Amino acid sequence: MYSEKVMDHFNHPRNVGEMENPSGVGTVGNAKCGDIMRMYLDIDEREVIRDVKFKTFGCGAAVATSSMATELVKGKTVREALQVTNKAVMEALDGLPPVKVHCSLLAEEAIHAALWDYAQKRHIVIEGLEAPVNDIAEKEKNEEY
Repeated sequence: MYSEKVMDHFNHPRNVGEMENPSGVGTVGNAKCGDIMRMYLDIDEREVIRDVKFKTFGCGAAVATSSMATELVKGKTVREALQVTNKAVMEALDGLPPVKVHCSLLAEEAIHAALWDYAQKRHIVIEGLEAPVNDIAEKEKNEEY
């Protein structure tokens, strides 16, 4: 059973779309379930995320977590956005069924992948940011939620 917030973000997703000339773009997937998420960031000279868009191919939980993740990072600094975890996404959505927790990990990884792309384009290092994974199914084997 999905929470009202999950259903709202699935039925009325925020920040859907693509972005021309993004500061950073990250694409991640989960081969196990077939979900693919792409996140676009527009970051200003003060390293504040001015705008964020996403495109997701996947289930309702994947769409809802993508939508919520964009809401959580918009207006934040790069370093604040780096702190947005899958747990924060789940909490903001009032939870997810256990079989859909991987969708929140996909959202976290999409943020990190877009931040990684931003850092690579500017030849900067963002402390605490690691190279993104292509398939989160490999990563989720080694992590607890």
